[in-house]
Amino acid sequence: MKKNKTGAVIAIVLCLCSFMRLPAQQPDSASSKPDVIRLTVDQAVDYAMEHSRTLKSAQIDLEIKRRAKDFAWNVFIPSVNGTAMVRRSNQAVASGMQGGSAADHTEKDHWTISGGVSVSLDLSLALIDGIRANSANYEAGLITWEQAVKQNELSIRKLFYALLLQQESLSIQEESLVNAEQRMNQARVNYRNGRVSELEYLQAQVTYENKKPQLLSAQQSLRQQLDMFAFMLGMPVGTQVELDGVIEPLYLDLNVDELLSEYLMSNIDILALQKNIELQKINLGAQKMQVFSPVLSLSWGWQPYASPLDTAFGDNWYKKDEGAFAATLSWDLFDMLPFSASFQKIRDTQDQIRQYEIEMETLIENTELDIRTKIDALASYRATIAANAANIKLAQRSYDMTVIAYRNGTRELLDVRDAENQLNTAKLGLINEKYNYLAGVLDLEYTLNTKLIKTEMTE
Repeated sequence: MKKNKTGAVIAIVLCLCSFMRLPAQQPDSASSKPDVIRLTVDQAVDYAMEHSRTLKSAQIDLEIKRRAKDFAWNVFIPSVNGTAMVRRSNQAVASGMQGGSAADHTEKDHWTISGGVSVSLDLSLALIDGIRANSANYEAGLITWEQAVKQNELSIRKLFYALLLQQESLSIQEESLVNAEQRMNQARVNYRNGRVSELEYLQAQVTYENKKPQLLSAQQSLRQQLDMFAFMLGMPVGTQVELDGVIEPLYLDLNVDELLSEYLMSNIDILALQKNIELQKINLGAQKMQVFSPVLSLSWGWQPYASPLDTAFGDNWYKKDEGAFAATLSWDLFDMLPFSASFQKIRDTQDQIRQYEIEMETLIENTELDIRTKIDALASYRATIAANAANIKLAQRSYDMTVIAYRNGTRELLDVRDAENQLNTAKLGLINEKYNYLAGVLDLEYTLNTKLIKTEMTE
């Protein structure tokens, strides 16, 4: 049952990390053997941070928002358009003015050349809020980027320790196989000496043979999971990964009220929602400015033309239109009516802000409850670890005494197996609780958005 729990832990963490798809690198062609890389948990996190496609995509999103913030002032750059046109009329352009006959006109008299340059700029108080919105949107992007980084780190660390947990479980199974072989050999000796029946010897042999495929299956499963871990880190296909670490947590003395007072509002989800509310309020201000303030439109245009064609490049052709400058102040009074579309958008934004504020209240309460639950769970894990450590000593002593009694012929093989199962159960229980404590600390650090190592305590 413990073995199934261990496998479930690995499966859950692998699912949590399945969103990560990291690029593989080409292995060294000069090496004929697979690379073997030994990684600590910090090295695994650093490698994944550098090669994560998810983070690279999030970084592109952040760059887009940064660029929008840096160049938000470009709304004050006027729009400049240039035009040029050559036009041929069916009748000569100058025929009406000069009074000549159609025969007096040549082909060039049908052509007109014109051009134009126009400059326009619309100014509104809403543009200021638009610039502020770009800045707030970039700050929200920074929070989203930080959230992605921390989620990536949390997933890698939990998966790293989950694999260590699987390795510990495998070590217990290997030790159990060695013990089963020793008991089979002892049963063979006892059977030859007439101290046990053939049935008991066969039972010991069957127990040993049954443990072999179980161990092989566990070894294969661990190799596959290590290969998946290497793939998630972005390592070359076929790279063998060895984990350098142990599941030995540093125990923390935590004061829930102090942590809530200092770190509750630092929660990354709360920060993101706060920034979203701020962004919506800025958008609301821009919408109000668009409705309740006028727009100043500035324009200037110059459109020279020439006709007929033989005067097109004369000295004075462009003076036929010297252009004009205009300043227009416009105000859409209909938008100020309560039933207008613009006014309804203002009301929708106001309602959305109220929804976010209600969501914020709920999020704060849920986060506080989550922090208290996590701290209570850590205290429970720590108490269980202490109890399991004491239980292992008793189970080990019971197993050793049972083995000695079995060798002396005063205990049955079944008694030895029962004692070993109790010992293995205690060992698996201890290592599982240590993993649960480590994972709980990581989850709590993510929720508080801080490191708790400064309050560490030794065992």
